[in-house]
Amino acid sequence: MAVPAFDPKELTVVREIPGRFGGPPTPIYSFPVSPKEAFIAAFKRKPIWQIMGMGVESKLFAPRLLPDNVARAFVAEEKPFDINSGGGFDMFSIDWEYVPSAGGSIVRPGKPLMEDANEWREKVVFPDIDSWDWEGAAKENNDTYLESDVYNVCWFQTGWFERIITFLDFEGALMALFDEDQKDATTELLTSITDLYIKIFDKFLTYFPKLDGFVIHDDWGSQKETFFSPAVALEMIVPHMRRVTDFIHSKGKLCELHSCGQILKQVPNMIEAGWDAWAGQHMNDTHKIYELYGDKILIGVVPVVPDPEAPEEEHRAAAREYADKFCNPDKPSYLNGWGITPAFREELYIRSRENYSGVKR
Repeated sequence: MAVPAFDPKELTVVREIPGRFGGPPTPIYSFPVSPKEAFIAAFKRKPIWQIMGMGVESKLFAPRLLPDNVARAFVAEEKPFDINSGGGFDMFSIDWEYVPSAGGSIVRPGKPLMEDANEWREKVVFPDIDSWDWEGAAKENNDTYLESDVYNVCWFQTGWFERIITFLDFEGALMALFDEDQKDATTELLTSITDLYIKIFDKFLTYFPKLDGFVIHDDWGSQKETFFSPAVALEMIVPHMRRVTDFIHSKGKLCELHSCGQILKQVPNMIEAGWDAWAGQHMNDTHKIYELYGDKILIGVVPVVPDPEAPEEEHRAAAREYADKFCNPDKPSYLNGWGITPAFREELYIRSRENYSGVKR
């Protein structure tokens, strides 16, 4: 289906989303299609306008049904959640401590569950996911929190490397990927973890039919560098990720990787693992990553934003420049960043609509 041409009537603001961290609100326009349709179209590389990632065209779902969400103090569902009640045991009975100053949780270090990965069959206790209150969570969220006109995305904490960290602490997890005496056991453990994750995702899709996709969290890097080489990731982690992305795609849903750190070197592995999209943190050169890999994976590109006090036309000019570089119908992207002004947002919407439709005003 051809992308409809931009109509100025679309700029009618139907509502606003409150700004983050004291920033201006984000206007929601009178879109030509629903936000859900636009989000899915972008991920299928047939964009209609430049979507803004999490929180505008989409809605994050992280129910307390999943023990990790409470343990990591990250719950988003119909029933309000007091972040200060976060912490406690995750699905593998690993204890997390909520740290108010950080706004998140951490496994208490220094007392790992295992000395090395060879102990996993004796030490790791897998959860009984059938005992979780799926029906209660579905009743609470399906006709209330989860909406029909936005892209509903399930946020899933604690991927593959992060899960190994919870069992072995950080240094032990790294050794489990490298040590020839542990690699076979690590692969067996990650295979069993992946089996579990697929069962959990199948449950989510069964009990929450309005879900459109998943964002799965697995940090791979620090401020300056990746934790392990691309070769190690390709051997030890990518095959397990690929099983999950293949499953999600087989259900007609989309999947995005959330992975923090300076990990440009790992983008080919994200592609090999079958992820639809990745939005790197701002220490990554997202402009370079887009140029290198934007034809193979949807990249969240960070905009160059003028000073908030700069004249309105500077913000509009910056938005047009961004759109002309990164809103290419043959090589789309999405906006990765907050703090843009209403003028930047409006001009980006107009220019991206024009670029993606191929019809200029």
